[in-house]
Amino acid sequence: MAYHLAYLTWSNQRMSGHQNLLGGPEPTLLPTDPVAALIAEGGSARDLAAQHPTSSLAWAVLAEDALQAGETVAGYAYARTGYHRGLDALRRSGWKGYGPVPWEHEANRGFLRALAALGQAAAAISEDDEAQRCRTFLQDSSPTAAAQLGTSTG
Repeated sequence: MAYHLAYLTWSNQRMSGHQNLLGGPEPTLLPTDPVAALIAEGGSARDLAAQHPTSSLAWAVLAEDALQAGETVAGYAYARTGYHRGLDALRRSGWKGYGPVPWEHEANRGFLRALAALGQAAAAISEDDEAQRCRTFLQDSSPTAAAQLGTSTG
């Protein structure tokens, strides 16, 4: 409950410019991922994941492509790798295990896409508890990401 109030305060602060009086965590903003530009230029996600293994975005794209091709187990593995690489990056950026990870900050999208793909892959292999945890984590981290990626629970 306190987290949701802090998030609402964070949301209101972004819209109104008011200070977060509840002392909730500030949004976590990951550093720019150089892979984003390389993928936008048509780079191979497989090659980029090998060259930049810490990039959540490269793993997320691999996961999305595998899931779209019906390669559920490969998609799950790619998504889990991207998710864990993203958690590492979030922690390096000061994230304490909770708090907003806004979709609006483009560098956060690799992690959020990997999280959504992990939830999709978990659902596909009937790992229902994991799928629900991923949906909840995504919604709590960024309602915009949950809506954009089609996993919104609200």
